[in-house]
Amino acid sequence: MISGATLLGGLLAADVTLRQPQALRVERYAFHTAKMPANKELRIVQLSDLHLHKPEKYHERIAATVASLRPDIILLTGDFFEQSRNLEGVLTFLRTLRAPSGIFAVQGNWEYWARLEGENLRRQFTRANVTLLINRRRDIQIRGVALSILGLDYPSSADQVSGLVHASSPDRFNIMLSHVPAFDHQRLDGRIDLILAGHTHGGQIRLPWLPPLYLPRFSGAFVAGFYKVGRNGTPLYVNRGLGTSALPVRCLCPPEITLFRLMAPLPTKPSPPGIPAKTSAHASTGKTPRL
Repeated sequence: MISGATLLGGLLAADVTLRQPQALRVERYAFHTAKMPANKELRIVQLSDLHLHKPEKYHERIAATVASLRPDIILLTGDFFEQSRNLEGVLTFLRTLRAPSGIFAVQGNWEYWARLEGENLRRQFTRANVTLLINRRRDIQIRGVALSILGLDYPSSADQVSGLVHASSPDRFNIMLSHVPAFDHQRLDGRIDLILAGHTHGGQIRLPWLPPLYLPRFSGAFVAGFYKVGRNGTPLYVNRGLGTSALPVRCLCPPEITLFRLMAPLPTKPSPPGIPAKTSAHASTGKTPRL
Protein backbone atom coordinates (compact mmCIF):
# COMPACT_ATOMS: atom_id res chain seq x y z
CA MET A 1 0.00 0.00 0.00
CA ILE A 2 1.38 3.40 -1.01
CA SER A 3 1.75 5.78 1.91
CA GLY A 4 0.53 9.36 1.75
CA ALA A 5 4.09 10.68 1.92
CA THR A 6 5.21 8.48 -0.98
CA LEU A 7 2.24 9.57 -3.09
CA LEU A 8 2.85 13.23 -2.27
CA GLY A 9 6.53 12.87 -3.15
CA GLY A 10 5.68 11.25 -6.49
CA LEU A 11 3.24 14.02 -7.36
CA LEU A 12 5.77 16.69 -6.44
CA ALA A 13 8.48 15.00 -8.51
CA ALA A 14 6.14 14.83 -11.51
CA ASP A 15 5.20 18.48 -11.06
CA VAL A 16 8.76 19.83 -11.01
CA THR A 17 9.98 17.60 -13.84
CA LEU A 18 6.95 17.54 -16.17
CA ARG A 19 4.59 20.46 -15.56
CA GLN A 20 6.64 23.33 -14.17
CA PRO A 21 9.48 23.19 -16.75
CA GLN A 22 6.86 23.84 -19.46
CA ALA A 23 4.56 26.19 -17.51
CA LEU A 24 5.35 28.99 -19.95
CA ARG A 25 4.70 32.53 -18.78
CA VAL A 26 4.70 35.79 -20.76
CA GLU A 27 6.13 38.78 -18.91
CA ARG A 28 5.02 42.12 -20.36
CA TYR A 29 6.64 45.51 -19.78
CA ALA A 30 5.96 49.00 -21.06
CA PHE A 31 9.30 50.78 -21.52
CA HIS A 32 8.88 54.54 -21.80
CA THR A 33 11.65 56.49 -23.50
CA ALA A 34 12.06 59.96 -24.97
CA LYS A 35 13.58 58.31 -28.06
CA MET A 36 10.13 57.03 -29.08
CA PRO A 37 7.77 59.42 -30.90
CA ALA A 38 4.32 59.98 -29.49
CA ASN A 39 1.61 57.60 -30.67
CA LYS A 40 4.14 54.97 -31.79
CA GLU A 41 4.97 51.63 -30.24
CA LEU A 42 7.63 49.02 -30.97
CA ARG A 43 7.20 45.44 -29.78
CA ILE A 44 10.33 43.52 -28.82
CA VAL A 45 10.33 39.88 -27.71
CA GLN A 46 13.25 38.38 -25.79
CA LEU A 47 13.92 34.63 -25.58
CA SER A 48 16.80 33.08 -23.68
CA ASP A 49 18.44 29.82 -22.58
CA LEU A 50 16.64 27.39 -24.84
CA HIS A 51 18.95 24.43 -23.96
CA LEU A 52 17.25 22.41 -26.67
CA HIS A 53 17.72 18.65 -26.61
CA LYS A 54 15.18 17.93 -29.35
CA PRO A 55 12.19 19.89 -30.70
CA GLU A 56 8.97 19.05 -28.86
CA LYS A 57 5.38 20.29 -28.66
CA TYR A 58 6.63 22.69 -26.01
CA HIS A 59 8.78 24.47 -28.59
CA GLU A 60 5.86 24.67 -30.99
CA ARG A 61 3.90 26.34 -28.19
CA ILE A 62 6.75 28.80 -27.64
CA ALA A 63 6.74 29.77 -31.32
CA ALA A 64 2.95 30.11 -31.38
CA THR A 65 3.02 32.30 -28.27
CA VAL A 66 5.73 34.52 -29.77
CA ALA A 67 3.68 34.91 -32.96
CA SER A 68 0.64 35.93 -30.91
CA LEU A 69 2.67 38.80 -29.40
CA ARG A 70 3.24 40.32 -32.87
CA PRO A 71 6.90 41.29 -32.33
CA ASP A 72 8.66 43.79 -34.54
CA ILE A 73 11.98 42.18 -33.62
CA ILE A 74 13.04 39.11 -31.64
CA LEU A 75 16.18 39.14 -29.48
CA LEU A 76 17.86 35.91 -28.32
CA THR A 77 20.32 35.98 -25.42
CA GLY A 78 22.24 32.74 -25.77
CA ASP A 79 22.55 29.13 -24.58
CA PHE A 80 20.75 27.41 -27.42
CA PHE A 81 22.48 24.06 -26.90
CA GLU A 82 23.09 21.44 -24.24
CA GLN A 83 24.97 18.14 -24.15
CA SER A 84 23.41 16.74 -27.34
CA ARG A 85 24.79 19.66 -29.41
CA ASN A 86 21.65 19.45 -31.55
CA LEU A 87 22.40 22.14 -34.14
CA GLU A 88 19.74 21.02 -36.62
CA GLY A 89 17.12 20.91 -33.87
CA VAL A 90 18.01 24.45 -32.82
CA LEU A 91 17.86 25.66 -36.43
CA THR A 92 14.49 23.95 -36.87
CA PHE A 93 13.14 25.84 -33.88
CA LEU A 94 14.64 29.17 -34.96
CA ARG A 95 12.97 28.82 -38.38
CA THR A 96 9.57 28.81 -36.64
CA LEU A 97 10.15 32.35 -35.33
CA ARG A 98 8.98 35.35 -37.32
CA ALA A 99 9.65 39.07 -36.89
CA PRO A 100 9.38 41.58 -39.74
CA SER A 101 12.40 43.65 -38.67
CA GLY A 102 14.68 40.73 -37.90
CA ILE A 103 15.89 38.22 -35.31
CA PHE A 104 19.17 38.96 -33.53
CA ALA A 105 21.18 36.79 -31.15
CA VAL A 106 24.28 36.50 -29.00
CA GLN A 107 25.94 33.27 -27.94
CA GLY A 108 26.34 31.94 -24.41
CA ASN A 109 28.64 29.65 -22.49
CA TRP A 110 26.95 26.50 -23.81
CA GLU A 111 27.76 27.44 -27.40
CA TYR A 112 31.44 27.48 -26.39
CA TRP A 113 31.15 24.27 -24.38
CA ALA A 114 29.46 22.59 -27.35
CA ARG A 115 32.26 23.88 -29.62
CA LEU A 116 29.70 25.35 -32.00
CA GLU A 117 30.61 28.97 -31.36
CA GLY A 118 31.96 31.86 -33.40
CA GLU A 119 31.94 32.35 -37.14
CA ASN A 120 30.78 28.80 -37.77
CA LEU A 121 27.68 29.39 -35.65
CA ARG A 122 27.12 32.78 -37.25
CA ARG A 123 27.04 31.17 -40.69
CA GLN A 124 24.75 28.38 -39.48
CA PHE A 125 22.31 30.87 -37.95
CA THR A 126 21.99 32.70 -41.26
CA ARG A 127 20.31 29.51 -42.53
CA ALA A 128 17.52 30.25 -40.06
CA ASN A 129 17.42 34.01 -40.82
CA VAL A 130 18.99 34.83 -37.45
CA THR A 131 21.78 37.41 -37.19
CA LEU A 132 24.40 36.38 -34.62
CA LEU A 133 26.22 39.44 -33.26
CA ILE A 134 29.73 38.77 -31.95
CA ASN A 135 30.84 42.10 -30.42
CA ARG A 136 29.09 43.85 -33.27
CA ARG A 137 26.43 46.52 -33.75
CA ARG A 138 23.52 46.27 -36.17
CA ASP A 139 21.40 49.32 -37.00
CA ILE A 140 17.77 48.97 -38.01
CA GLN A 141 14.84 51.29 -38.70
CA ILE A 142 11.35 50.32 -37.64
CA ARG A 143 8.59 52.63 -38.87
CA GLY A 144 10.97 55.60 -38.73
CA VAL A 145 12.43 54.76 -35.31
CA ALA A 146 16.22 54.25 -35.23
CA LEU A 147 17.45 51.28 -33.17
CA SER A 148 20.87 49.75 -32.65
CA ILE A 149 21.32 46.16 -31.45
CA LEU A 150 24.73 45.64 -29.83
CA GLY A 151 25.80 42.03 -29.26
CA LEU A 152 28.26 41.50 -26.41
CA ASP A 153 29.98 38.14 -26.74
CA TYR A 154 30.60 35.60 -23.99
CA PRO A 155 32.92 35.91 -22.13
CA SER A 156 33.21 39.69 -22.38
CA SER A 157 36.26 41.74 -21.52
CA ALA A 158 36.12 45.32 -20.28
CA ASP A 159 37.58 46.46 -23.63
CA GLN A 160 34.79 44.68 -25.52
CA VAL A 161 32.17 46.42 -23.38
CA SER A 162 33.85 49.78 -23.96
CA GLY A 163 34.09 49.12 -27.69
CA LEU A 164 30.37 48.52 -28.03
CA VAL A 165 29.49 51.48 -25.80
CA HIS A 166 31.67 53.80 -27.89
CA ALA A 167 30.13 52.39 -31.09
CA SER A 168 26.64 53.40 -29.96
CA SER A 169 25.00 56.63 -31.03
CA PRO A 170 23.04 58.74 -28.51
CA ASP A 171 20.59 59.58 -31.31
CA ARG A 172 19.43 55.93 -31.52
CA PHE A 173 17.70 53.60 -29.05
CA ASN A 174 20.55 51.28 -28.07
CA ILE A 175 19.84 47.73 -26.87
CA MET A 176 22.79 45.68 -25.64
CA LEU A 177 22.47 41.90 -25.64
CA SER A 178 24.64 39.95 -23.21
CA HIS A 179 24.19 36.33 -22.27
CA VAL A 180 25.45 36.96 -18.73
CA PRO A 181 24.16 39.81 -16.56
CA ALA A 182 27.44 40.30 -14.63
CA PHE A 183 30.08 42.11 -16.68
CA ASP A 184 31.97 45.39 -16.31
CA HIS A 185 29.01 47.72 -15.85
CA GLN A 186 31.31 50.61 -14.96
CA ARG A 187 32.20 50.84 -18.65
CA LEU A 188 28.62 51.97 -19.36
CA ASP A 189 28.34 55.73 -19.79
CA GLY A 190 24.63 56.32 -20.36
CA ARG A 191 24.51 55.72 -24.10
CA ILE A 192 23.03 52.23 -23.73
CA ASP A 193 19.28 52.46 -23.14
CA LEU A 194 18.49 48.84 -22.23
CA ILE A 195 20.50 45.68 -21.54
CA LEU A 196 18.92 42.24 -22.01
CA ALA A 197 20.53 39.14 -20.47
CA GLY A 198 19.73 35.57 -19.43
CA HIS A 199 22.02 32.84 -18.05
CA THR A 200 20.60 32.63 -14.50
CA HIS A 201 17.39 30.70 -15.29
CA GLY A 202 15.97 32.81 -12.47
CA GLY A 203 17.59 30.31 -10.12
CA GLN A 204 15.56 27.48 -11.74
CA ILE A 205 14.78 25.88 -8.36
CA ARG A 206 13.32 28.36 -5.89
CA LEU A 207 11.94 27.90 -2.41
CA PRO A 208 9.57 30.41 -0.78
CA TRP A 209 11.28 33.39 0.92
CA LEU A 210 14.77 32.02 0.21
CA PRO A 211 17.44 33.19 -2.26
CA PRO A 212 18.28 30.90 -5.18
CA LEU A 213 19.96 27.65 -4.21
CA TYR A 214 22.42 28.08 -7.07
CA LEU A 215 23.37 30.65 -9.70
CA PRO A 216 25.99 30.02 -12.40
CA ARG A 217 29.22 31.98 -12.67
CA PHE A 218 28.85 35.52 -14.03
CA SER A 219 25.36 35.88 -12.56
CA GLY A 220 26.56 38.23 -9.83
CA ALA A 221 23.73 39.60 -7.72
CA PHE A 222 21.28 39.36 -10.63
CA VAL A 223 18.57 36.70 -10.58
CA ALA A 224 15.55 37.75 -12.68
CA GLY A 225 13.69 40.89 -13.67
CA PHE A 226 14.81 44.52 -13.81
CA TYR A 227 17.91 46.06 -12.23
CA LYS A 228 19.80 49.34 -12.67
CA VAL A 229 23.54 49.07 -13.26
CA GLY A 230 26.56 51.25 -13.90
CA ARG A 231 27.22 54.88 -13.13
CA ASN A 232 24.08 56.06 -14.91
CA GLY A 233 21.63 53.43 -13.70
CA THR A 234 21.24 51.67 -17.06
CA PRO A 235 18.22 49.30 -17.02
CA LEU A 236 19.23 45.63 -17.12
CA TYR A 237 16.64 42.90 -17.61
CA VAL A 238 17.43 39.27 -16.71
CA ASN A 239 15.22 36.66 -18.40
CA ARG A 240 14.44 33.36 -16.59
CA GLY A 241 14.93 31.40 -19.82
CA LEU A 242 12.95 28.68 -21.58
CA GLY A 243 14.91 25.51 -20.84
CA THR A 244 16.67 23.87 -17.92
CA SER A 245 20.33 23.27 -17.19
CA ALA A 246 22.13 20.63 -15.09
CA LEU A 247 18.84 19.24 -13.74
CA PRO A 248 15.69 18.91 -15.89
CA VAL A 249 13.52 20.55 -13.24
CA ARG A 250 11.96 23.87 -12.35
CA CYS A 251 10.38 24.80 -9.04
CA LEU A 252 8.49 28.06 -8.46
CA CYS A 253 10.46 29.58 -11.35
CA PRO A 254 8.46 29.32 -14.59
CA PRO A 255 10.07 29.59 -18.04
CA GLU A 256 9.64 32.97 -19.65
CA ILE A 257 8.96 34.86 -22.85
CA THR A 258 9.36 38.62 -22.40
CA LEU A 259 7.55 41.34 -24.35
CA PHE A 260 8.85 44.90 -24.17
CA ARG A 261 6.64 47.63 -25.60
CA LEU A 262 8.77 50.69 -26.40
CA MET A 263 6.62 53.78 -25.99
CA ALA A 264 6.92 57.55 -25.63
CA PRO A 265 7.13 59.02 -22.11
CA LEU A 266 3.94 59.19 -20.12
CA PRO A 267 2.31 62.64 -19.89
CA THR A 268 3.29 64.50 -16.74
CA LYS A 269 0.84 66.41 -14.60
CA PRO A 270 1.43 70.16 -14.32
CA SER A 271 3.34 71.05 -11.14
CA PRO A 272 1.99 73.58 -8.65
CA PRO A 273 3.48 77.07 -9.04
CA GLY A 274 7.04 77.26 -7.80
CA ILE A 275 7.58 73.47 -7.84
CA PRO A 276 9.42 72.14 -10.92
CA ALA A 277 8.13 69.00 -12.60
CA LYS A 278 10.10 65.86 -11.76
CA THR A 279 12.10 64.57 -14.71
CA SER A 280 14.39 61.64 -15.36
CA ALA A 281 17.33 61.27 -17.69
CA HIS A 282 16.63 57.57 -18.15
CA ALA A 283 13.83 55.54 -19.64
CA SER A 284 11.36 54.26 -17.10
CA THR A 285 9.78 50.84 -16.96
CA GLY A 286 6.31 49.91 -15.89
CA LYS A 287 5.02 46.37 -15.82
CA THR A 288 1.64 45.87 -17.40
CA PRO A 289 -0.83 43.24 -16.17
CA ARG A 290 -0.46 39.82 -17.73
CA LEU A 291 -3.27 38.86 -20.11
